[in-house]
Amino acid sequence: MSDLIRMTATQIVEGLRSGAISPLDCIDALETRIAAVDGMVNALPTRCFDRAHDHARRLMARPMRERGVLAGLPVPIKDLTDVAGVRSTQGSPIYKDRIAPSSDVLVTHLEGNGGIVYAMSNTPEFGAGANTFNEVFGPTLNPWNTRMSAAGSSGGAAVALATGMAWVAHGSDLGGSLRNPASFCGVVGMRPSPGRVAASVFSKIDSTLGVEGPMARNVEDLALLFDAMVGEEPDDPISLPSDGTSYLAAARSGWRPKRVAISRDLGLPPVDPEVGDIVMAAARRFAEAGVIVEEAHPDLREARDCAQVLRALSYANMKPLLDTYRDLLKPEVVWNIEKGLRLTSAEIARAEAQRGEMFRRMRCFFQDYDLLLCPTTIVPPYPVERRYVAECNGVVFETYVDWLTIVSAITLCCCPAISIPCGFTRSGLPVGLQIVAPTRGEARLLPGARCMEEILGLGALTPIDPRPPG
Repeated sequence: MSDLIRMTATQIVEGLRSGAISPLDCIDALETRIAAVDGMVNALPTRCFDRAHDHARRLMARPMRERGVLAGLPVPIKDLTDVAGVRSTQGSPIYKDRIAPSSDVLVTHLEGNGGIVYAMSNTPEFGAGANTFNEVFGPTLNPWNTRMSAAGSSGGAAVALATGMAWVAHGSDLGGSLRNPASFCGVVGMRPSPGRVAASVFSKIDSTLGVEGPMARNVEDLALLFDAMVGEEPDDPISLPSDGTSYLAAARSGWRPKRVAISRDLGLPPVDPEVGDIVMAAARRFAEAGVIVEEAHPDLREARDCAQVLRALSYANMKPLLDTYRDLLKPEVVWNIEKGLRLTSAEIARAEAQRGEMFRRMRCFFQDYDLLLCPTTIVPPYPVERRYVAECNGVVFETYVDWLTIVSAITLCCCPAISIPCGFTRSGLPVGLQIVAPTRGEARLLPGARCMEEILGLGALTPIDPRPPG
């Protein structure tokens, strides 16, 4: 069983397709591993192994050619996304005992492509804040040092990957919720272009801020899961039809950029000096592949104010929960809802105009550069008891989301972006490199990231056993 845990997702799928291993073998290996390590990190508090076994047996009754891209590979789902018959809490006391009556379209799509759901990964309440803790399950701890935060909001997914409790994992991202935990946990997380991955629609029918996406231990494994996630679904009106691209094949294609831009802070300071030095040193190593490396970034000066307004607007629809359950909501969620309800039409119009202008500048920027590289997260992992980062490099932040501007700026421009491990701090904590491509440029982003991964030699850091504070 331990041998299976240490295999890559692509190796597991090859074994599933050859018949050398079965989906049941995979589920049993995960159940054993979770029993051994999750008590130390709290990444997968809800498990549904009976459901997984039933699904595996149904899948195994089909011919191999009908078992989908994943062929029975188990996948945990973030506890913001419903899985039929499974406890789905949103990380909130309001829904602590809720059993989902039906599955989100993302889950049905993944299961239709051979994925088997076996657990729900921990998340902050309603995904708010980049530190994974909630009043239902408690905090998720960073396996590199269990005194530290795993970031968020896909923190449970990142920790499950890093500790061998998952080969691949589902996450979601608005203000860096896939990328930040990947950075803090030494794994890989990609925010795709809006529309690539279909999901059920709730309040806003055409949202392009929050997206669903893949996480894994290396770029190839992430591309494999992405292949199973992409595609049009009628229940999501902005979902894009697949154009037939195999993103795993793209990741393996050997494509390399000709010219890349690197930036310490995207013109959006601050960045912890040690993090900035590690990221810039790693980014410059693209030159080893014959790539022209230049320091540059697009003009994104409006990103903080624009993100504040549009994020708050996305929370305004939660007014009924605020009216009924105010005492059960964490203060950051209350603040976000109230800020959204106070917005004026002029503020919203200005933010939308700012976003459009930044999108256009980013498109122009990518006429000169194939990729943009910068830090994923402006600080290294911090003590988990801190609710969020309040200060960096002498700058005090006004709100609990200001420290996320370097990732939310990329969100605003609708660009796909991936975080890969690029080094460690002096205290042994992971640092992530954010690589950005133009809109719908995943077929460029993935081979570029794999090239960088090979140069840095950090594609096989995990799984690790959780490490207590030294």
